[in-house]
Amino acid sequence: MPLKTSRYIVYYSPNFRHILIQKNFLFLFFSLLPVLSTAAPTKSIKQGPIPIDPNTHGIGRWIPNLSFTTIDGIKGELSDFGNKKSLVIAFMGASCPVSKKFAPSLAALEKEYAAKDVAFLFIDPIATASAGKNLQKMVDMHGFTSPVILDRTKEFALALGAKSTTEAFVLDSARTLLYRGPVNDQYGLGYQLASPRRHHLKDALNSVLRSKPIEAKAFWSPGCELSLEEKKNPGLEWTYHNRISRILKNNCVECHREGGVGPFPLEHYDEAKENAGMIRKVVSEGIMPPWFAADPKPGHLSLWANDRSLSSSDKNDLLAWIQNGKPEGNPAHAPLPQERRSEWDIGKPDEIFSIPREVQVRATGVMPYVNLRLKTNFAKDRWIEAAEVRPTAPEAVHHVLVFIEDENGISQKGPGALAAYVPGNTYVKFPEGVAKKLPAGATLFFQLHYTPTGKATKDRTRIGLRFAKNIPEKVVRTIPVVNRRIKIPPNEGNHIETAYAKFPSGTVVRAFMPHMHLRGKSIKYELLTQNGERETLLNVPHFDFNWQLRYELRQPLRLPSGSRIQVTGVFDNSKDNPANPNPNVMVRWGDQSEDEMLIGYLECEYDFEDSTFQNGEKENHLFNRLDRNEDGFLTQNEFTKPQLFPFFDTNQDGNITKEEGIEGMAKLKERKQKSSTSSSGWRAWLDRFF
Repeated sequence: MPLKTSRYIVYYSPNFRHILIQKNFLFLFFSLLPVLSTAAPTKSIKQGPIPIDPNTHGIGRWIPNLSFTTIDGIKGELSDFGNKKSLVIAFMGASCPVSKKFAPSLAALEKEYAAKDVAFLFIDPIATASAGKNLQKMVDMHGFTSPVILDRTKEFALALGAKSTTEAFVLDSARTLLYRGPVNDQYGLGYQLASPRRHHLKDALNSVLRSKPIEAKAFWSPGCELSLEEKKNPGLEWTYHNRISRILKNNCVECHREGGVGPFPLEHYDEAKENAGMIRKVVSEGIMPPWFAADPKPGHLSLWANDRSLSSSDKNDLLAWIQNGKPEGNPAHAPLPQERRSEWDIGKPDEIFSIPREVQVRATGVMPYVNLRLKTNFAKDRWIEAAEVRPTAPEAVHHVLVFIEDENGISQKGPGALAAYVPGNTYVKFPEGVAKKLPAGATLFFQLHYTPTGKATKDRTRIGLRFAKNIPEKVVRTIPVVNRRIKIPPNEGNHIETAYAKFPSGTVVRAFMPHMHLRGKSIKYELLTQNGERETLLNVPHFDFNWQLRYELRQPLRLPSGSRIQVTGVFDNSKDNPANPNPNVMVRWGDQSEDEMLIGYLECEYDFEDSTFQNGEKENHLFNRLDRNEDGFLTQNEFTKPQLFPFFDTNQDGNITKEEGIEGMAKLKERKQKSSTSSSGWRAWLDRFF
């Protein structure tokens, strides 16, 4: 059944298996529906786990040292588990039918992870008169050996913000909340499966034990909904160590660290305290952390897997901490130190390439772009699963773009863009089974833009590559939607330019990377379907040249067949633009910052076996050579032999897509082969026409 989270529909089961529900249980289920979390917008009784926003549901928060008494009368507190790698606090209800179904799975996980240094704590927040007796029966039936608590005061539920009796919370040894959600998706409201399709809790624990980030951090868990008075613990005071350090670690330290691209580090208390004035300004004005995509609709999950925007609770707590005198607090409440096993964010690279020569960066003035090439000399194709660009003089580097050139000299049009270095976007990592092709003997093309800082320096930028061990299932290409014919009039504050491109069937979009220069004001990607529908994919209402981000979709998007992507850029060439070098000139396409560009990069994936990817390399090269304006399709005046145009334009719409071009080439090839013409012969024959 599809469950809508925003524009996307998340499919958790195409075929739910129904269960027989007694009348009293049916009444219970329907009575729960009105109080379901806003994360569950459907009115259907069939409800499985639904992703929720981790930032607004406590992920990354410190949990206070709560004390407890077990049903056996044993006293303890959360700090008793501080020597464990992780602590699972699992809510369950001895009177809740859904929770009862998960009890065997919880018991099995408890047993499995005990040997892996993971502790469990079981909480029943439904304190009826018979709750203690029923809870003991559940313990005896399933053999739980960890502490079991009847939370009569709701202290645990309130501190964790628990919503249902099937929710599990994962904490690290510093009591930082890392995950909240279900055990798995086997049982929900109104359905049950023979076996789980997703093991949410197990996946989270395995990531923690491997010191890797948890990919899916927060879910609404179907169960018996809890009714709690939302109140803050009056004895809890936010300090740097118990709250603010976690906000900075999760949102700021990626850039604001020693050797990072941020102007100053924010890794320690004194750094946060002394820079509190600047923090207050950029946070209150929404400048930092840098994230420029339009906000999702209220109550909807963000579309973006890498959404950097600061949640309202984090923002309020950070500003309140500054207002309250910036208290340091107890160092024992600090988060675990950031573990860096390598100087590289992607981990230890398999191969590191430095640009072929050291670049002398002048102290003042404007430096033209530096373009350098480096041949890789690999005898076989390699598959890149992660890439990272690292300048040796980051203070003087505005951006670095790295492209792959194959034997045909194709840059952006073949394997295309590989990696980038701009503030907020220094590396890319693909999921398992997804990679970008580095052809044998390929050349790396570096475009480097330097900004003099008042002091002459030297740079020798490096790129680190990590290779997939196996041929991937999905192949990534970075494809530009470009308009090189832009013309921005002088003194124009809202000039609009557009670019279009069609994409082959089977294209799946993973991410967007918009690019403009100093006059760029806003940019938008739209999907134009064959039936005339228009849908916004990415809207950046306030484009910032200094923070050119990669917007990675939480749910990759398969483009409908025959659809087009329109990229619309708005440019401010007026005197009101403080970054405008000269409002009195006509601005056209160019490499320098005082020139302009309109490029909407799309990071797309294709099935490895897809003929468009496997067999269309040379045809793509020929198509791109003909597509002089790079708008993604060919018109009749772009053919040197217009008489061939109707042969390729199969739908007779006046435009030839790349797909039509490849199909036409295949037909011509077949025709020549039938007449016993060699492969080189048909290619030469075609070249007479193009």
